[in-house]
This record gives sequence, structure tokens and C-alpha cells, in this order.
Amino acid sequence: MSEDRAVDAHAHIFCNGNFPLSPQRLYTPHPCETGTAEQFAAVLDAHGFTHGLLVGAGPYRPDNSCMLSAIGESRGRFKGIALVNSDITESELSSLVDRGVVGIRINLMGYGMKQLVEPAAGQLLAYLKEMNLFLQIHCQKNDLVEAVPLLRKAGVRILIDHLGRPDPDLGLSQPGFAALLELGKSGNAAVKLSGPFRFSRAGYPYHDTDRFIAAAVEAFTLDNCVWGSDWPFVDMNQRVDYGPPATCLQRWLPDAGDRRKVLWDTPTRLFGFNQR
Repeated sequence: MSEDRAVDAHAHIFCNGNFPLSPQRLYTPHPCETGTAEQFAAVLDAHGFTHGLLVGAGPYRPDNSCMLSAIGESRGRFKGIALVNSDITESELSSLVDRGVVGIRINLMGYGMKQLVEPAAGQLLAYLKEMNLFLQIHCQKNDLVEAVPLLRKAGVRILIDHLGRPDPDLGLSQPGFAALLELGKSGNAAVKLSGPFRFSRAGYPYHDTDRFIAAAVEAFTLDNCVWGSDWPFVDMNQRVDYGPPATCLQRWLPDAGDRRKVLWDTPTRLFGFNQR
């Protein structure tokens, strides 16, 4: 990247066995799909990125120790999205915020609506709204449709992973993507222009994702769009490297000022990054 400062707003950190994986994990990453904070920092340096938003790695849930350690040692370079149980207390959530956490993530793909409707979920959503934290949502296809009414009622700030992973064959009007665009127009949501390899059917350079990117940028505006790599590309059935997906951003946003907004101005405002 040619920009002086830039944020990679989606990556996962692993700690080489220093923290145990959860027995309730949905998958076990292959060693080649893991990477340490030091390795991620080196990748950022190689590609001209100065900051990163770490997302709690699913195999650790709900133990955020690995991610918090990376944030604590980064001297402001990293912030995080945590994985938590719905019955987390207000003081426990506040402690995460004090250590650099700016939101929590739920996985509609893996757990359906469970994390939004279980007994303590209402209180957790209230805490998120009170603390102005993001509820980051991992979803695909039409997962959002059932969730949107509840999210609107809760009034929380929403952050959507990977454009909601629409089906490229079903177009912009498919219910899940239409729900995502409506969230964008609400002004209380942001979206990650990330992970084209997670939903493209065409493969690199992922041209079949372009119209979804354009529609999301129009609905959310650049004030609520960020970019993320999804490093180290866990749970994939094909090899993904950092560089090729990153080149898509120049095609999606050919104007350098627009790219600066997505890579620095917007994530700085949304997540509180500061110049190092």
C-alpha cells in the first residue's frame, strides 16, 4: 500500500500453544493456517500497513488471552474484537475495553440465532449499546434476515464481516444482502470490504464480487467501510496469500482519497487508532 498509514481491520492471532484451544471450538486450524502477533506484524510491515484490528480466533472462544496479549504488547498498533459468553458481566466487559477491545463478535453461520436469543443476550446487547461497542457479525447468504429486527430493536452499533458473504449467483436483491444494504442506510452500521475469497465463485481476481462491493459502498458510504485481509486465512480449502486480495482494493476504489478513507480515516474514527 502506498498510503502512509493504513489499518488491516480483520485478522486472527494464534499463540503457538501458549493458550489452550476451546473444547467447544467449531474447527481446529491446520498449523499452516495460524500465525503469531509477531508474524502478523511482519506481514503488515511488508505490505505497508501500520495498524491492525484483531478478531478473536474462534478456536479459543471465549478465552481472549492470546489476542489481549498481542494488543498489550503492540504499543497501540493493535485493537481487538472479542469473543465472549452472553453472561459476561459489565465489569468483565469494561476490563476488555480497558485492554483495547472495541466490540464483540457473534457467528450466525456457526450458531444461528442462539447468541442473540439465549437468556443473557438481551443484557449483553444493552451493555454494548451503553458502552458504544460494536457487535461484529459473521454471517452468510440470508443469515441476516432473521437477525435484523432484533438488532434494530437493540440499537447496537453493527459491524458486518466480509459483506455478509452473499451468493454471487443470486444478485443484489437476495434477501440477506438486501438486509445488509438496509443496515447500511440506517447509519448505525459499518461493513468490512473483506474476504472476497470467502464468497467468490470465480476465484482471483474475484470480479464477481465487484457489484456487491459497489452496492455496499453506496449504502454504507465510505464513512462506514473498512478493509481487512482475514489473515492467516483459516478454514479455507485453497491457498490464499496476503497480496492478491489486497490488490482488489485499487480496483474497487481507484481514487487514492477514497482508499485513504477506508484504510485509515474511517477505521481510525470507528476503532480509535492513533498514529504511532
